[in-house]
Order: sequence, then C-alpha cells, then structure tokens
Amino acid sequence: MIRRLSIFGLILGLSANNMAVWANRPDTLTTQQQRWLGRDRFLIRARSFFMATDNQDDLTDSYAWGIGVGLGYQTPRLFNHLKIAGSGFFSKKLLSSDLAARDPQTNQLNRYEIGLFDLQNPGNHALLSRFEELYVQYQFGKKSTITLGRQLPRSPFINPQDGRLSPTFVEGIVLDWNELANTKIHAEYLTRMAPRSTIGWFNVGESIGLYPVGIDNTGKASQYAGNTQSAGISQLSLTQTLGNVTLQLWDTHVQNIFNVAYAKADMSLPTGEKRQVVAGFQLARQWSIGDGGNAEAAKAYDQPGNRSLIVSGRVGYQTTRWATYLNATRITAEGRYLMPREWGRDPFYTFLMREKNDGFGDVTAVSTNLFYTPGKRIKAEASFGYYQLPDVKNVVLNKYGMPSYTQANLALTYRLSNFLNGLDVQVLWVLKTNAGNTYDNNRYVYNRVGMNQLNVILNYRL
Repeated sequence: MIRRLSIFGLILGLSANNMAVWANRPDTLTTQQQRWLGRDRFLIRARSFFMATDNQDDLTDSYAWGIGVGLGYQTPRLFNHLKIAGSGFFSKKLLSSDLAARDPQTNQLNRYEIGLFDLQNPGNHALLSRFEELYVQYQFGKKSTITLGRQLPRSPFINPQDGRLSPTFVEGIVLDWNELANTKIHAEYLTRMAPRSTIGWFNVGESIGLYPVGIDNTGKASQYAGNTQSAGISQLSLTQTLGNVTLQLWDTHVQNIFNVAYAKADMSLPTGEKRQVVAGFQLARQWSIGDGGNAEAAKAYDQPGNRSLIVSGRVGYQTTRWATYLNATRITAEGRYLMPREWGRDPFYTFLMREKNDGFGDVTAVSTNLFYTPGKRIKAEASFGYYQLPDVKNVVLNKYGMPSYTQANLALTYRLSNFLNGLDVQVLWVLKTNAGNTYDNNRYVYNRVGMNQLNVILNYRL
C-alpha cells in the first residue's frame, strides 16, 4: 500500500514539476499556450490528516491517518467574460483503528475519525475519489459574476466546514453582484450537495441524514434519513458597509423544510495605530415550512410549527499581533434550532471546532478566544467555552443526548518558506469535559464529553 502511494505521489510531483517548467519557459510556447498552461491555471493541493480521540475510562479510543490529493484546472477568461474550472480529489486511509466497530458499552459508532474517509462505508480501505468543482463562470460589469455548476459554498449556514480531508461542495447557480462601492448582493439556488466525509453527490433531501440523526421529539430514533423531500435551497443576501460597520442580511429558504432569516452586524473602532475595539451582533429566526420534509411526522426532519430564535454577540480587541474576544450565544427554549450537520459549521460567535449546537433549544453559551500572530508564518489560538444545554432526557430540546459541557481548543499553525513554500503544519488539541447530569449512562458520555483529541494536519498547495 505504501509503495503504491509513493508511486502515486511521485507521479503527481513530476506532473507539478512539468507544469512549472512549461510556465517558466515562455520562449518555447506561443502566447496562447502560455495563457492556457500558466502555473496559476493548475491547482494541486494535498493534505495529510492524523486524528486521535482519547475517551475517558474504558470507553473506546480511536485514531486514523489519511492523505488526499486534489487536482484542478481553470481556463483563462474566454472572450473576456467566461471561465471554466474543474477539480477532483483522491484520498486514502493509511492506518486507523476499526472505525466500523461499535463501542462495547454504548453500542455507538465512532464519531470523529470516521469522517476522514467515507462516512457511509467506514470499512472501506480503497482509494477514494470524488469529482468536486465543475463550473462555468460569467463575469460582467466591473466585478460581478454568475457561476453555474459545482463549487464551494459561501454562506453562513452552508459552508465548506473544512475540518477533514476535503470540504463540502454544492451544485447550483450563484450570482455575486459587486457594482456599487460598499454594497454586495448575493443570490443562489442549490440543487445538490457533496458533504464532507462522503464521496458522492446527493439532492438536497438525500443529503440530510447522512450524519447521525439523533432522536425525534418523542425520544425515538429519528427516521428522516432517506425520507426527506426538498427540491432545493434558495439564498439571498445583502452586505452593506457603512463607515466602520458592516451589515449582512441573509435569507435561507429550504423548500418544504424550513426558512432562516439571519442578520449580522460587525463594528470596529480604532483606538490607536493598528489597534481597534471590535463588536458584533447576530440574530437568526428559523421556522418550519411545508411538511418539514415528509408528510409523515415520524419521517420529517422538522416538525410543523417548530420555531427557534438565536442571538449571538461579541466584543474584542485587536492589534497587529494579538486578538482577543468575549462571546455569548442564546438559543431560546421555543423550539429546536435545526440545521443539517452535513451542510456546514455554526456561524455563531461561540462556535469552536469539533462541536456544533444544532439540534438544541434552551442553550446558553459563553466563550473566549485569544489569537497570537507574531509573524506572517505562525498563528496560535487558545479558546475556551461553556455550553449550558437542556437535560439529556429532555428529548424535545436535546436531539443528540448531549450534556452541558466545557471545551478548550489549543491550536498552532506554521507556514514553511523557501523550498517548502506552500506547505503549512497545523496542530489542534481539543479537551471537552462534562458539566451536566449523565445519569451514569455512558451513552451520554462517549465521544461527547470526558474526552480529548489531537489533530495534526499538513497542507500543501501549488
């Protein structure tokens, strides 16, 4: 296996070198060939990802190491307006614990490492591949574009969530209008999704339930996986900059399931040379529409009449080297806040990598972040959060049986230089401790609290 991967890597390296040679020998190429074979036309990205989770007591510990390579190409602007781009990604499991095995005490599957590969087939050891980007983009006006096809998502609730080997992609049509200073308009209609940790493309309804589904409002296992109907997702946003304030307004409409109206305001106030106080505010209102995904209530993702309200705020201080923030989020007890985990990470200020607050109501969260950037090539982070959730037996407001918890993240990123330019190393350590009642039942503990996790990631981009 290692030999095959070494040969594969050698071929990719030679290909990249040949591209560089072509780009650096303009005397051997026509002007047209230079435009089509320039180094900026080719994308080669590679990632090595090691993850290990240590659970408390004798609950199952897990580890996994995988590598992936993405290959892509984009044309120069055709007729000064059109651009075509495409990419694919190949990944391989190098080693891991048995990710298909269930923990003997809780009968639960692995939660984190399984996401590095094919979530739907955790025992798959083959070389995995997925077509990712494939789009046509038309540029008009000064900076505006219309993009049709497969592309990276760029919205608060549907985003790449790039915390595994390869991120999430979407398929649809996207408009970005940027003809006025300080004003941006974004509109899109999405019909298919390629969530991270999967190797396929799914329609909107099919993409909901690929990850663990939790329980419904009666306490029974949710049945919406494979039973959710939705024609597509439409999103519309306006971004306006007014002096030191940037305002965003978003509406996300998931046909037959729910609608979310979202507002965000960020403000900066200079306090000296390259120093500023910052503040932010977010408000999201969600309500179910249609039949919530299925006419049978037991198979619906959302229940008719369900509503949620989320308020999040931040204050902070920034310098050229330091940035520190104090954050708070409140999800009211009116109903569950629901957002498919397959689509992205939470946009709220209290979000910390490796946990989301989707599926809960009656949540109070506070967190603090400290970032240190002593130079262009190094960045360090220390974050801590406290998340007060409903009791694990409150099935109406606690979809995943998650107890209240605290979480600490320590992260370090270093970008190499010289002949290793383009390579960066990331280390993330996560510690989650229990702050709620688990009723001596490890089903509320395993891979939720009482655990720590190490992530070591190498990224390379040509």
